[in-house]
Amino acid sequence: MSYNVETHSPDFSWYAVWTRSRQEKTAAGMLSRLGVRHYLPLKSELRQWSDRKQQIEVPLFDGYLFVYMNPLKGSMLNVLKVPGIVAFVGNQTGPLPIPDKEIEDIRTVLAAGANCSVLPSLREGDRVRVIRGALSGVEGTLVRASSESRLLISIEMIRQSLAVSVSPEDVECVGINPISAMPSRQSSAA
Repeated sequence: MSYNVETHSPDFSWYAVWTRSRQEKTAAGMLSRLGVRHYLPLKSELRQWSDRKQQIEVPLFDGYLFVYMNPLKGSMLNVLKVPGIVAFVGNQTGPLPIPDKEIEDIRTVLAAGANCSVLPSLREGDRVRVIRGALSGVEGTLVRASSESRLLISIEMIRQSLAVSVSPEDVECVGINPISAMPSRQSSAA
């Protein structure tokens, strides 16, 4: 869902906002009524109920949608007043802008109908657990985050480690390295 004219200004940027659980569509509808340009990427899912199956549109990123605004023009407060929106995503200095290219890349992938899934962003140093395959349940530290990730399994008592290659799709984050951690969701005042 995207609304309003496609104008670009150097003062405007994309920002992520955090929404209450399952309030993404409601918040997007209200932003539309207020005339705030936004983007709520949706994906199609087949849902099973006891009496039927139905194809429905669900948010690609649970709990998030994107707004295009100038943070210095007072629009932050208007966005934060929208029912269902909790806060801007950023750090202690305020909301952090998202490069236009990243939003366009999401649009391109969805428009192409590519089969995609959302995975957590893993960084070197993160504590991860293997969730599929013969190594399922094994935990370690991610040494290299790439197409062929390396998982380091350390045995602290003997000060030795074992490195093994794993697919990034086969691991989940169980702890983040504080040095590489991304800023968390932060509320911003206008």
